[in-house]
Amino acid sequence: MSTTTILLIEDDARIAGELRRVLESEGWKILLAETGEAGLAQAREKRCDLVITDFRLPGASGMEVLKRLHAAQPRLPVILMTAHGTTETAIEATKLGAYDYLLKPFEMPELIALVQKALASSRLMFEPVTVGSASATRDSIVGQSRAMQEIYKEIGRVAAKPVTVLIRGETGTGKELVARALYQHSDRAERAFIAVNCAAIPETLLESELFGHERGAFTGADARRIGRFEQAHSGTIFLDEIGDLSLNTQAKLLRVLQEKSIQRLGGKETIPIDARVIAATHRDLETAMAEKQFREDLFYRLSVVVITLPPLRERAEDIPALVQYFLRRYGKELGTAQASIHPAAEQLLSEQPWPGNIRELENAVRKALLLARGYAIGVAEVRQALSASPSRAAGDSPIAAYVADLLAAASRGESENVRADLFETADRELFSQAIKLAQGNQAKAARWLGVSRLTMREKLTQFGIHPAQDQP
Repeated sequence: MSTTTILLIEDDARIAGELRRVLESEGWKILLAETGEAGLAQAREKRCDLVITDFRLPGASGMEVLKRLHAAQPRLPVILMTAHGTTETAIEATKLGAYDYLLKPFEMPELIALVQKALASSRLMFEPVTVGSASATRDSIVGQSRAMQEIYKEIGRVAAKPVTVLIRGETGTGKELVARALYQHSDRAERAFIAVNCAAIPETLLESELFGHERGAFTGADARRIGRFEQAHSGTIFLDEIGDLSLNTQAKLLRVLQEKSIQRLGGKETIPIDARVIAATHRDLETAMAEKQFREDLFYRLSVVVITLPPLRERAEDIPALVQYFLRRYGKELGTAQASIHPAAEQLLSEQPWPGNIRELENAVRKALLLARGYAIGVAEVRQALSASPSRAAGDSPIAAYVADLLAAASRGESENVRADLFETADRELFSQAIKLAQGNQAKAARWLGVSRLTMREKLTQFGIHPAQDQP
């Protein structure tokens, strides 16, 4: 897998050195430039996934760097670092295409979290989604069944049309991949693609995330913030898990779709928005509408075109191709170049109901590949991988038995905080196994777990895990 490269433009040698040290400790490659012109030259000559630039620079300012970068590479995310005195200018920069900005002074965990979000956004835009190909080792929509052929036709029919699309399907069926394919085959493919998981953001923060807020709009809003819709202007916004929106937020989203404009939280200014909306949900919206939990008028606004993804159990003929795809993908990642599977083991995978769909199959293949330790995956490895799946019968799973033991101990008065005990045990096992699999590489293990290097280090210290001892 290619190394993630970040271009850092900062003229203060001390600050640049500290930022470089922290970012490199997370496993990212850093290109360093001291002036705006030098940074622009590096961006032209070398591939980078993200640019972090100070606002005040000798020669070309951070704003000028942003304008020229955005004109040449509109999908390249740029993070501005700025002092409080230039906040309004930084906000204008966000309107012009900056991914986000950081107010100085900031904490390093804040920087790392923002960089992780920006890199995730960059990946969604730059990594192509191949359609119908099982030979790829990156993101691909795999399958040649009749059901999937209809999906490919629908993507081709609507990708370039300026219509709202609703993608429906059970969890794990690949809705985000279809959204990215629609984006990449549209006439907005060179503009921003902003993805928002509506279920992952607390309701109290979701409105601000989508529409932005003015300074003083709520406690802690010490500066104006640009929302995701403004960031997606002239591009595409993907609203995942749209069925989880509250009725209040649904009403505000409906107004955006009708009027093609927004108002920031706490503001009165009407801001025109030209963003294509792609939404997705696993929920039964018809039932939600009948129960008055989802607005009927919003449903019709979102569902100009509906693409419904079939569950894996309804296209079992695609499972062998998916298995081979995941073997190539994770064989490369785990260093097993000639990853293979016995026919009986592949047949066993094909016979499963897969309630977790493609995501569950992917996890099972990856787990089996690890258990096989470089040899061909057999039936035994598949059975062991399947037994670890959370979608298997809950009463038969090891974690269910452990929870039962904890609750029994609590009922006897032997424990007073079952939840904390369970989470601590799970964390200990999770961090221990991750650092072993990463052969002691903390940055790699932290990326797999979706945590910062600082959190990784704190957890290893807390549990007395010594990474050096786990290296081969």
